Amino acid sequence: MIEKYQWVSNDISQNKKIGLDLYNKEVAAKVIGFHSSFEQYSETPLVQLKELSKYLGVGDIFVKDESYRFGLNAFKVLGGSFAIGQLIANTLKKDISSLSYKTLISEEVKKEIGDLTFITATDGNHGRGIAWTAEQLKQKSIVFMPKGSSEERLNKIKSHGAMAEIKEMNYDECVREANKLAEEKGYTLVQDTAWEGYEEIPIWIMQGYLTIAYEIYEKMKALNKRPTHIFLQAGVGSFAASMCGFFSSVYPENKPTFIVVEPNKADCIFRTIKANDGQLHCVKGGMDTMMAGLACGEPNPIAMEVLRSYAEHFLSVPDEAAAHGMRVLGNPLKGDERIISGESGAVTLGVVSQVMTKEALKEIKEGLKLDENSIILCISTEGDTDFKNYRKIVWNG
Repeated sequence: MIEKYQWVSNDISQNKKIGLDLYNKEVAAKVIGFHSSFEQYSETPLVQLKELSKYLGVGDIFVKDESYRFGLNAFKVLGGSFAIGQLIANTLKKDISSLSYKTLISEEVKKEIGDLTFITATDGNHGRGIAWTAEQLKQKSIVFMPKGSSEERLNKIKSHGAMAEIKEMNYDECVREANKLAEEKGYTLVQDTAWEGYEEIPIWIMQGYLTIAYEIYEKMKALNKRPTHIFLQAGVGSFAASMCGFFSSVYPENKPTFIVVEPNKADCIFRTIKANDGQLHCVKGGMDTMMAGLACGEPNPIAMEVLRSYAEHFLSVPDEAAAHGMRVLGNPLKGDERIISGESGAVTLGVVSQVMTKEALKEIKEGLKLDENSIILCISTEGDTDFKNYRKIVWNG
């Protein structure tokens, strides 16, 4: 499987840098202020894997465990909830800083904004976040999922009162179907990718993810640590760009090296960077990767601006890298903390482990400048959101 690794570098010195005002510390503070008003909010763990770092021959490894986020086992709710909060704030002509969670779910606000229906397409976690937020606000939600989606993830979305179904189409076709219905019925599309004329909500979603980055930044500052390498998984690229933007902003003089990781079967960002022609390069068809949350064929153009400007390396990797990461995190070395991480969450740590130990990947290791001084950050974006598949991989191989 190792030969399926593909790597391309991006010479950011040759690219025009976009501004980072949308992803800076001030914006992140506003976002975490909003999220921390939720009764369900608590900071998720930043786990230091000291024994694994020794074993792999690097300075340190930190993994942010998003399986604890709001009791939903994944990070995606952060983006959807903040975007919906911003939508309501705009409707009420108020700054979101003045709208706490309790205010948002109040009958007074419900009367003022009326009945809303939020619609989205998802591989699972984003849709559940939208359905959960709509449920809290006593509003309606509709969720479309691509062919091959997990029935378990579908049922979890339905448990929040959403009208949800698995379509006979891929993720990007589901996005277009959701947008079409939104336009026909007057629903509110809350989608984590952008296109011409649909940019504001995707930016709000990307900003919503900054709660993760802000928590990491404050925790690592307290430990007197700074990441030298940040590995980020990508579907459409919104999450990766959000993290890349924030950490480039807070460490302007000593920016970490960013490595963006995608599955072989859905590596639209890798293809876009490799082509280096200013165009977006899409992946068509079923994209039947195990990493369901990353099975996206069309990059978010807003995210691509950030990644072109600040991310140095892009990897297209086999599903086996994700399975390896799940097993390493779930079966830690003695002294390290166990992390239950799903397919899309574990792939970055799986890549770190394989790149550091496989002779066939030595060129990538050297190209990324990974050594005993490297302080590596990975973000486990989901827990066992597909419980059956998690057990199948970790127990049965």
